[in-house]
Amino acid sequence: MYIFAAQMYKYAKVKEKSQRLLAIRQIISEKNIGSQEELLNMLNEQGYNITQATLSRDLKFLKVAKVHDASGYRYVIPEAGTKKPSEEYSSEGFPLNRIEHLEFSGQLAVMKTKPGFANSIASVIDSYGIYEVLGTIAGDDTILLINREGISKSDIVNALELILPGLKKKIL
Repeated sequence: MYIFAAQMYKYAKVKEKSQRLLAIRQIISEKNIGSQEELLNMLNEQGYNITQATLSRDLKFLKVAKVHDASGYRYVIPEAGTKKPSEEYSSEGFPLNRIEHLEFSGQLAVMKTKPGFANSIASVIDSYGIYEVLGTIAGDDTILLINREGISKSDIVNALELILPGLKKKIL
């Protein structure tokens, strides 16, 4: 019983972190945020009561950078910048434009890619060590994502969206 409770607590914490990371990404991409204090206040308004140290770790995980422009300093997520996902992943974008679609069946998800790209995309997914994904198996144009027990489809999508912004548009 204790092991089950510990696993559920860990799952809840991971789910909370995934949701928080998505909130940070959204705030930074929609607003000019110039300080951690400003970002922390916005997160608190959305119900995320975290410390400055946790926020610093989250910003590092997301590879957030601080840039200077005409309006002063602001945070940006390098792979997202200030563009909308549809603009940033044009026909030259990788890896999102190499993904055809994502489909779920129980605890499994199948990602179809353009021929020859499954291994490299699976490698990207594996390198992030996403808690929700137990592992991947890749062929030439297909990736099998094996989800952890008790992880919902939306949790997987949210976790993958952190490393593959715009993926939600490719779900069948």
